[in-house]
Amino acid sequence: MPNHATIERSLSLLSMLALLVISIGGLVEIVPLFRIETTVEKVAGMRPYSPLEQLGRNIYTREGCYLCHSQQIRPFRDEVDRYGHYSIAAESMYDHPFLWGSKRTGPDLARVGLKYSNAWHLAHLDDPRSVVPVSIMPAYAELKNRDIDLSTLPDHMKALRKVGVPYSDTQIKTAIDDAKAQASGVDADGLMARYPKARLGDFDGQPNRVTEMDALIAYLQVLGTLVDFRDARLDPGAK
Repeated sequence: MPNHATIERSLSLLSMLALLVISIGGLVEIVPLFRIETTVEKVAGMRPYSPLEQLGRNIYTREGCYLCHSQQIRPFRDEVDRYGHYSIAAESMYDHPFLWGSKRTGPDLARVGLKYSNAWHLAHLDDPRSVVPVSIMPAYAELKNRDIDLSTLPDHMKALRKVGVPYSDTQIKTAIDDAKAQASGVDADGLMARYPKARLGDFDGQPNRVTEMDALIAYLQVLGTLVDFRDARLDPGAK
């Protein structure tokens, strides 16, 4: 094609056309994301993270846990048999940023919630080899000695609301009290009404403190527990 030879011999023309093609391709991928509410099917049970769970997610991100543990079960028979129902888009709709991960030095954690007790998670984070002898995971015992800063919770939740997480004014106003209630299991009726299926309890064995360990275990215990996969729309093979 003679026109093709002309393009190849002109660096400026080739650059302009390449930029045009890349721009069109980028727009095709990016523009639909601005209407994500129409592309991610909402499912019953999904809710924003509770204040303590969100703080735990921040710690999980800070410590780089997603570098060794994915949170995405692919729709393959071997993965579903091992980890449970494949991941769906709605499960990540309130994640900023998402933590799907790309490597599995350790197991996938998308369905780890309620699979183990709070005591197991505490022991595992304190000394991984005490419960999994072959584990190469580092210990995170220091988390139970760090009181978590709750004062930033309202502002943090306001920022998340700006990017689409539907926290209400009431949820933001009660954030600090809700975090304390979830970490202690005391006076938690309001918390449970606002965040159904939240795991309650003194996660780190220190009832008078709210530590980073409390938050991290609360986050781990909610992973994969909100969606009921017995819903026939999500699992056509369910009875």
